[in-house]
Amino acid sequence: MIRKRATRGFTLIEMVIVVAIVGILASAAFPVASLVAQRSKEAELRSALRQVREALDAYKRAGDEGRIERSVDASGYPSSLDVLASGVTDIKRPDGQKIYFLRRVPRDPMNDDARLAAAETWALRSYASPPESPEEGKDVFDIHSRSARTGLNGVPYREW
Repeated sequence: MIRKRATRGFTLIEMVIVVAIVGILASAAFPVASLVAQRSKEAELRSALRQVREALDAYKRAGDEGRIERSVDASGYPSSLDVLASGVTDIKRPDGQKIYFLRRVPRDPMNDDARLAAAETWALRSYASPPESPEEGKDVFDIHSRSARTGLNGVPYREW
């Protein structure tokens, strides 16, 4: 009478094959995960740029409507990004109520330096500077990322 040996567990070769398959799947998933993370940061950047640029335009519009006090030689844009969140007095209202253009200044998601305030994470362009070589000045006409990296679309983040 021949006895059949009961098999329990996995053999060493089965374990090696399973570990190899899991390793291959993990190595394929890692680049996809980093791509998803980069896309998420890029979506955040697009949203932050849109919010701040709309707030800058709203500030300029309020100035053109005479709701914000400004000097004759001023461009009509705010002196800093913080002004958009801290608010300015509406001179057309007798109670002196403030106009707020942003709830808070968003951070540049491409800037990883947590020591900087949100407004300091952005590179600023004044109204007087040309678009080819944006520079800071007396006002904030536009913003862009300080990052030297390039987006998934091939355009550097600072040109977005």
